[in-house]
Amino acid sequence: MPDRSLRASTPQAVTFVELFFDLVFVFAITQVTVLAASDLTPAGILRALVVFWLVWWAWTQFTWTLNPADATHPVVRVVTLVATAAAFVMATAIPNTFGDGALWFAIPYVAVRGIGLWLQVRVDMERTNVDRSGIVRWAVASVPGLVVVLLGALADPSIRPWAWLGAAALDLVAATIAGGSASWDLNPAHLVERHGLIEIIAIGEALIVAGAAVAGQAWSPALIAAAGAAVVAACLLWWTYFGWFNDAAEHAMTRVPPSGLGQAARDAFSLAHFPLIAGIIGFAVGIKDIVGHPDEPSRPEVVLALGVGVALFVGFSAVSWRRLGGGWLAHRLAIVVLMVPGLVLAAPLAPVGSLVVVAVALAAIVAIEELRPPTAGHAPG
Repeated sequence: MPDRSLRASTPQAVTFVELFFDLVFVFAITQVTVLAASDLTPAGILRALVVFWLVWWAWTQFTWTLNPADATHPVVRVVTLVATAAAFVMATAIPNTFGDGALWFAIPYVAVRGIGLWLQVRVDMERTNVDRSGIVRWAVASVPGLVVVLLGALADPSIRPWAWLGAAALDLVAATIAGGSASWDLNPAHLVERHGLIEIIAIGEALIVAGAAVAGQAWSPALIAAAGAAVVAACLLWWTYFGWFNDAAEHAMTRVPPSGLGQAARDAFSLAHFPLIAGIIGFAVGIKDIVGHPDEPSRPEVVLALGVGVALFVGFSAVSWRRLGGGWLAHRLAIVVLMVPGLVLAAPLAPVGSLVVVAVALAAIVAIEELRPPTAGHAPG
């Protein structure tokens, strides 16, 4: 009996082992949310962003790795579970990443990336009569960024954010070097589904973070109003993506010619969805503080986190849609701009006011797109 291939013979839907892997990374995203909320200064935000980039890049690389793989194969499952365990250690170390626990973050991070690269190359080697230069360039070009992450963990904490920012730049260079290959073995439906699922779980985790802030408080009209507005805003945030975008993005990806599939997936998902998910983190930081202090005026930095978070989510979904051949979704961008003065006016009032402004802006987007769903214009290249 011939050895079973690690590569799926037919396109697969997302499997349970991938969902298990994703849950650990959403825990990591929650840890980044806590890290960001603890220090909303520019330096604190920079630290949270570079950590989130590393978390995101490890997740998105594994998404590409498992896309063509047979996730029911015992070897693929074991490798994925080993990476999941390493990612769990990485996530637990996030709160102390800029203290004396940096190596507890960096070493598991490099392990997850290294495991993913090995499996990605191994699965790709089972294809025949194809140009593998893209996967080879990607694997080789990824090494410098991993080295810099380890060096940054050994550096002084004041230097560490800048070292890891340099690692992020090297990751982008690696993606650029590899992205020109026309031989990426990708299942568009699987790629879109993975990104949709990570967003659903991340939005749910944002509510869990807010719920933890509510727990233990005495119920009051202000708390009920703030918690209710947070739930409504989260539901509307979900609707702006899953009302039409998720299905339309999958359809648009299936229309991409093979020569442009790797670049489209990189730009519209691996890159554009980084600030989009970062927006969920900002949203979570905002609602956590607001529902945690429903009787006190919100601090300006909290309102800023809430507003910027929603703007990133809405704005970069528009960027992703544009990259997939759609229009600019000008109404989304206009509503985000109009949301800003609303937040400025609402900030000195009751904390729930900021959530109401966000909910009204998101409801306007949902209403416009339900009446006239956007359509893709041309096939992206």
